[in-house]
Amino acid sequence: MLTTRIIPVLLLRNRGLYKGIQFKNHTYVGDPINTVKIFNDKEVDEIVVLDIEATVKNKPIDFEYLEEVVSEAFMPIGYGGGIKTIEDAKRIFSIGVEKVILNTQAFKTPELVSELSKKFGAQSVVVSLDVKKTLLGSFVYIKNGTEKTSYKPLEAAKLMESFGAGEIIINDIDKDGTRTGYNLSYIQEISKSVKIPVIVCGGAATVEDFVKAKQAGAHACAAGAMFVYHGPHRAVLISYPKYEELRKSLGE
Repeated sequence: MLTTRIIPVLLLRNRGLYKGIQFKNHTYVGDPINTVKIFNDKEVDEIVVLDIEATVKNKPIDFEYLEEVVSEAFMPIGYGGGIKTIEDAKRIFSIGVEKVILNTQAFKTPELVSELSKKFGAQSVVVSLDVKKTLLGSFVYIKNGTEKTSYKPLEAAKLMESFGAGEIIINDIDKDGTRTGYNLSYIQEISKSVKIPVIVCGGAATVEDFVKAKQAGAHACAAGAMFVYHGPHRAVLISYPKYEELRKSLGE
C-alpha cells in the first residue's frame, strides 16, 4: 500500500454516478456498482462516495443502496451526504463504511464532530472543506457548494481539528472537474498548521499532480474526473494508474 493514498471520488445522485464541473452541470457517467467493481479489479486502496443531493434536498440517506455499493467493494469506503446524527453514523458504520465525511453538519452542529470522534474514533471522522475564492478571499461553502460560510479554509481546518476530526479534505470548488491541476496553496498553508492528515481534491489530471500535492504537504490525493473521463472530449472510461507507476512517481 502506498504511503500517499490515491482516492477515487464517486458522486451519487438517485443511485447513479455523476460528475460535474465546479459543483455544477452534473452529467450521468454510469452505474456506481459497476464502477466499484472496476476499481476492485484495478486494486484501488480506498474510495470516497458522496451523495450530492442528500443535504441540499434534505433527502434521507439511502442506506439500502449504500449497503449494495459497500457489499461490492473490496476496499475501504468513506461516505458523505445527509449525515446529521450519531444514529446516522452508527448505521453507516454497521453496513461496512469505514469513515463518515461531514461538510454541512460539521458547521451547523460542530459538536457532532466531537461526539462522533469520541464514540467511533477520530480516524473514522473526516470533515470536507469545500473551498471557493471570492473577491474577499477564499471561504468554506456548505450544502454542496451553494451556501457560503464565514470561515476561511485555514480557520475551518484548525477548528475541525480541535473538535476531533481525524482527517480534512480540501475540496477546491473552482478546480472541481477542470483537470487543470490542484490548487497547492491551500495544502501548503493548511498542512503546516494542523497535525491531522490533509487530503486534496479538485483538479487532478495526471500522476504528476499527485506528486506535486505530496510535495506541498498532502497526505492523500482524491480525484473524480481523472478516473472517469478520458481525452479532451470527456469520453467516459473508468481508469486508475497502475500501482507500480504510482509507487515510482511518488518515490514510495
